[in-house]
Amino acid sequence: MSYPYVYSTDAEIQYDAKGVSMKEMPLDKDFPDIQKCGIKFYRCNVKAGCTVNPKLDPENIVLLIFNGKRAYIRSGCESFDVVEPSFFIPDFDKQAYTVGAVEDTEFILGVFGMNEWDKEQFRHWHKHLPFFKKNTDGVQYDQSCKKPGTRSWSILQGMQLGHVTIGVVHAIGAGTDEKGHPEVHQWNYCLGNSDFDLDVEGELAPQKPGDFSFIYGGKDHKLLAKEGKEVFYVWVEFYSDEDLTEYNYSSVHNESPKEAYARMLAKK
Repeated sequence: MSYPYVYSTDAEIQYDAKGVSMKEMPLDKDFPDIQKCGIKFYRCNVKAGCTVNPKLDPENIVLLIFNGKRAYIRSGCESFDVVEPSFFIPDFDKQAYTVGAVEDTEFILGVFGMNEWDKEQFRHWHKHLPFFKKNTDGVQYDQSCKKPGTRSWSILQGMQLGHVTIGVVHAIGAGTDEKGHPEVHQWNYCLGNSDFDLDVEGELAPQKPGDFSFIYGGKDHKLLAKEGKEVFYVWVEFYSDEDLTEYNYSSVHNESPKEAYARMLAKK
């Protein structure tokens, strides 16, 4: 059976008069709890030499994921060059920003609602905004669910900004084989020369550059490339619990995932 929660890249992009295309990718129609969180994703394409000024949002976290084509971001007196897969989070509505394309470029624009826990934590501590990071500036990490030869980078760690966490995975002939994680939902954006299979509990979807997918929290999943083929994707995760006090406690007290899970189970 084919896995249904995938938006494939468009074969032909329909640009407007300004050389911009923006299309929503609603993958949450079967998940009311995701809809409740106010999460939206849009595929944005900009022709070379053109610019776009994304709408400012005073209430929600906005994330831009660039596919690595050459582009730039101007935000007040700051300027950021996109020369590889990169990430940008504006400071809500405090500063307008412009995205310009040096060559035909694509980025995913994600919008994430903030609940009362997020807002309270944000008042005390949060990642400095605006935030910009290139893929290779991420913190490299190893994980048991990754096949040998797979490289992973952390871009935004959990609870640094609301319920959102971000990372990147790359491999040739390898990838991820992971048991379901009920604590987070996951979206994936394919980069580079991706040519691999997404397998969610036996439902398959071949993946290529630009494809965008959703995995509901708790579903076992594999993102694996055959020999000589590339797996290269951004993952965006969103915590499923509304209140992350327990997760925050685990971080502060340096608990292992096993210790934290056991403690939280004991409280239920």
